[in-house]
Amino acid sequence: MQTESEIEKIAARRNAADGHRKIVCQTGRELLESSVTRPGLQPVEADRPGSVAMPRDFLVSKAPDRRVRELPEIKLSHLERMTDSTGIFQHAFYTVPNFSGGYCTDDNARAFILMVMLEEMDEEPEHIRTLATTYAAFLHHAYNPKTRRFRNYMGFDRHWLDEQGSEELHGRVLWALGTGVGRSSHNSFQTLSGEIFAKALPVVAQFTSPRAWAFALLGINEYLRVLSGDEDVVKMRNTLASRLLEQFIQSAHSNWHWFEDILTYENARLAHALIACGTAPGQKTALECGLHTLRWLTGVQTSERGHFRPIGNHGYYPRGGVRAHFNQQPIEAYGMVSACIEAYRATSSPVWYENAQRAFDWFMGGNDLGLELYSSDTGGCRDALLFDRLNPNQSAESTLAFLLSLAEMRLAQGVATVFNSPMA
Repeated sequence: MQTESEIEKIAARRNAADGHRKIVCQTGRELLESSVTRPGLQPVEADRPGSVAMPRDFLVSKAPDRRVRELPEIKLSHLERMTDSTGIFQHAFYTVPNFSGGYCTDDNARAFILMVMLEEMDEEPEHIRTLATTYAAFLHHAYNPKTRRFRNYMGFDRHWLDEQGSEELHGRVLWALGTGVGRSSHNSFQTLSGEIFAKALPVVAQFTSPRAWAFALLGINEYLRVLSGDEDVVKMRNTLASRLLEQFIQSAHSNWHWFEDILTYENARLAHALIACGTAPGQKTALECGLHTLRWLTGVQTSERGHFRPIGNHGYYPRGGVRAHFNQQPIEAYGMVSACIEAYRATSSPVWYENAQRAFDWFMGGNDLGLELYSSDTGGCRDALLFDRLNPNQSAESTLAFLLSLAEMRLAQGVATVFNSPMA
């Protein structure tokens, strides 16, 4: 007889506290069937006043292509158009930067992660170093030493519009800084990132946001690639991982294997963070919980026809409530690609790579409408999949979500970077 896994022990603890509920470890097929046959699940809801829901036949008219796709080239032309000497602009009108939207630290953090990943993948073109320097400078400027927190929004006139960003913003910047420490070959990026990381990490102990914990954990995992002996950082990793595990224990139910009572945005990052730190000594429970919850989320976000269908941001998905199918956001596909690649590295199971491929295919037309969000003409990514069309704007978050997903897929395949840039 097999011994109980750590996840089964968690289930036993939950059952002892509440006898009428238990966490059931289901196979991927059972999770899929439960997610698409749940009573009350509505196939479509309107995205705007006066709009009409499209029939189910229209939504699944294009079956996903199950062949392994040849990955597109990494095209940075739109990213460069969206970037000036200050940083990357937050929004766009179609492909034109929207100056009135200014900049945000969130996007500059994502952009810095991308540049470090591209540096890691190939001999570094000069324009990659230039862009990385711009984004690193923005992150440095965003840090407020008085509060030890990061500002987020900056106007086109280079004046900050807030005094302090959210906990999640703070965690995301730590993720970027940890990546600079753990992956960059440039001493200037490593040193700058390390100095800010050391100053900004301690305040995370006061945070209550699970996503802030997850983002910080991802940054910690990157940081410990090269500084594994930093005992303070290891202690913070263990603390945050324990908090996420406790969050799961408090929230999970027999048909709801998740950390919260609602699926909202960047859901996969919660599981991703536990998987990322789960290979460290003493973190077996984190790994098992991360894989367990990601498996459940994969089932929830797989359509009847087998393509990726992220939770829509028009209502999200509360436990026991109606699931929102639209607006589907590129950041959700990126989160699933990244988490599944992490699971693939941790387990060597090809199933996880297939799940990553399915999520990546969402950008390329493997979605409810069969429409391509990525534009090979511009190098940008449309902002959302609506119930009947695409949002045509190609803003920073969406474009970075695609490019980061592509970089993750290339790293997983061991494919050399292919650049297409007017500056290259």
